[in-house]
Amino acid sequence: MDNTTRLHYLHAMGIESWIPRSPPAFSAPVSSAVEKQSPPVIPVTAPIIIAPPVLPTDNWAQLQAQVQACQHCELCQTRHQTVFGSGNTQADWLFIGEAPGEQEDLQGQPFVGVAGQLLTEMVRAMALSREQIYIANILKCRPPANRDPKVAEMAACQSFLQRQIALLAPKFIVAVGRIAAQQLLNTHEPLAKLRGKMHHFQTIPLMVVYHPAYLLRDLRQKSKAWQDLQTMLKTYQALQGH
Repeated sequence: MDNTTRLHYLHAMGIESWIPRSPPAFSAPVSSAVEKQSPPVIPVTAPIIIAPPVLPTDNWAQLQAQVQACQHCELCQTRHQTVFGSGNTQADWLFIGEAPGEQEDLQGQPFVGVAGQLLTEMVRAMALSREQIYIANILKCRPPANRDPKVAEMAACQSFLQRQIALLAPKFIVAVGRIAAQQLLNTHEPLAKLRGKMHHFQTIPLMVVYHPAYLLRDLRQKSKAWQDLQTMLKTYQALQGH
């Protein structure tokens, strides 16, 4: 991606402070303190092993049909549509959010509302596109009034997400927001303690980022989000030997 195009994406995110005065890739400072620091590459010593093998009879179409017909929890009574996931089913990158919102429920696609637009720009700022990644959610149905998912609801959707991960076999998982991170990592640690570190889901490298809806509410955190994106990209490149 040329510098002009990348700056256009950052401008679309409303993050002028991320724009560098010189063109080095992935080094957009937000302050003089950040300017002197290079984002860390998280060392990984364990071998990378992809998700568990897919059942011989499993496939994307079958799984999506089962999600559409699911009535395992009370959310089936209030949803307009299930939100299965979207993107490249051979992608290296898997982004996982917590649950569909209003626009996602109406359109049947993940991250298509205002927060989804910001996520798209965040992905583009990493020199990726939504066509190069896969996006899914912990829940496949919208909780009423966008409330936090209940434990029983997440349990009802767990096997669907596990099978998506097995079918995709991603090389890197991005947990988008606190609820997704806590569920995937089976922890109650706050997001502030989870971001910026290498974790694993099963044996797949996983890192945590702020949910774009949170960034829209607190613009001060966008500089930290940019640092997280740089760190993830550099760590992924190191894992791939680039």
